Amino acid sequence: MPKIVVNAFLTLDGVMQAPGGPDEDPEGGFRHGGWQAPYADEAMGRLVTQGITDADGFLLGRKTYDIFSNFWPKVTDPENAIATALNSRPKYVVSRSLERVGWNNSRLIKGDVVAELRKLRQEPGRTVHTWGSTEVLQLLQKNDLIDEYRLFIYPVVLGSGKRLFGSGTVPRAFKNVESVPADKGATYYRLTPGGKPEYGTIGE
Repeated sequence: MPKIVVNAFLTLDGVMQAPGGPDEDPEGGFRHGGWQAPYADEAMGRLVTQGITDADGFLLGRKTYDIFSNFWPKVTDPENAIATALNSRPKYVVSRSLERVGWNNSRLIKGDVVAELRKLRQEPGRTVHTWGSTEVLQLLQKNDLIDEYRLFIYPVVLGSGKRLFGSGTVPRAFKNVESVPADKGATYYRLTPGGKPEYGTIGE
């Protein structure tokens, strides 16, 4: 049964919108696209590559699918590990508006999305990874379908934009599996759900 693994680039205030470039996702008047670029370094690049090549398949929302499918099929260098993984492995696309998906090895998920995702978790495989796809992440969180988070957190705040943990987030604790600091200030975390938060009083 494959685990669902969430990958996200986040600011300190939890914004995950349009890290890659100014025109990536201007929805809602977002003017900070490309905020991740100044912090790119070898360590973060290596972890991103490892994360993508570790996946047996990818779970994508419509907007992320559009971004990926308009770029990665054009990258045909067999030495590019990210392109090879994304172009060849299964992609499960959650969308209300798409009628078909043309990218190689893609499958459209419509209708009762939660039921379809639960079926997906019964199929063979180790991991299905999400990248971006904010709306899909809210659905996964609400229905307790996330097995692991791999978060790249950057030392910048933006004050507005789509967030991984938005309003309506259920309180939850996490276990830190791994953390890796990078030279330009970012930190990578692997976290697994750890049940409900525990509370107490400091010093008692």
